[in-house]
This record gives sequence, structure tokens and C-alpha cells, in this order.
Amino acid sequence: MGRPLSLDDVDTVRLEKVLATDFAEYRRSRLPFWTDPTPVPVPEEIEGIAPWPHDPGPPFEQWPGLAPHMPATTAGPTAEEAAASLLTRLMKTGPFGLHECRLVLVPAQRGSAALALTGWSTEAPLPLLCALLRSWEDRFGARVVAVFGSEVHVSVARPPVEADHADLLALEHVLSTADNIVDDPPTPFPEYAMDLVGRAYWSFWWD
Repeated sequence: MGRPLSLDDVDTVRLEKVLATDFAEYRRSRLPFWTDPTPVPVPEEIEGIAPWPHDPGPPFEQWPGLAPHMPATTAGPTAEEAAASLLTRLMKTGPFGLHECRLVLVPAQRGSAALALTGWSTEAPLPLLCALLRSWEDRFGARVVAVFGSEVHVSVARPPVEADHADLLALEHVLSTADNIVDDPPTPFPEYAMDLVGRAYWSFWWD
């Protein structure tokens, strides 16, 4: 773990304003690739696979706003139940085994705050990521369940159920700067967004 991040630094993040600015820059840098339907050549060091598929990018010209809050229902799991289910899944099939896991008790009311207070160290923009996680906790019943190296595994009690909502959420995932979102492996934005519909498990990692 690195140097703890003050929660005041998370509180000062104006999420909509920051994401709107980040999306404008992201769109400016990616637009030439989104508008060119030519498949991206596969790097020379990678052989034996087809050219990477064309990515049309997000269906937005300007920042569209945050994905809407998903209401709790009696039929769905609670946030705690979703977290327990993901923990069971990670113990059985995750990238690490029980012998590598450690329980960490952090004096925090939220998993997003726990990442800040433990000084989780990675290439992620920690204040922005913690602000995003805090917002996802409120809107989707998300919970940080495990951190492993540069990976964050998040349970989701109330994932989006409509495609247009998933598009909005997918853009938030992209702007987290995580390397596995649409880039590694290369995944067209519409495909990534559609996979978020009803998905109760999100993972992020940074190089």
C-alpha cells in the first residue's frame, strides 16, 4: 500500500465536471480511430489472431451525464448479498487463491473510502476512482470486494437493465482509465456496454 489519500481529496472531485472534461479529451484523441472502419492491425509481436475489430466508440458527441440510479427491488439481492456472492465466486474461480488472500479491516464506512485510506497504489487516478466508486455505491449498490495487485473487483446489486443506461455506465467505466475497459483485450464499445446489462460483477485493472 502507498501513502493514504485524504477523503477530503475525494470530496473535492466534482464528478460530472471532471468526467465531462475527460470525455472531451478522450473523444478528441480517439475520434480518428472511431471514424475509420479499417480494422486495426495486430501488433507484430502478436501472431495467430484476426485483426482487432473496429470500435465505433461511444454513441455520444458530448458528455451525456451519469447513468441513472437503479432502484432497489424486493426480487433483487441486497448489496451485502451481492458482495458475498462475488466473494464466493472469486474464491472458487478468481485470479488468486485463498492462501493469497488477506482480510483488511479499515476504519471506513465505504469500500471507496477504504481504497483511499489504505493508500492503494496503482496507475489509477485514485481521487477520481474513489469518487466514481462512491457514486456507484449509491446508484447501483456496488461494493469493493477485493483488491489484488492493480486489480479491483466490484460486486453490483442493481446493474443497469436497459441498453441506453448501460451505454452511459460503460462510458463511466472507460473514463476510470482502467486498461481492461475496451482496450485490453480490444473490445468495441457497444459490445462492452451490452455486456454490462444485468452484470453483477465489474473488474478493473491498470498496468
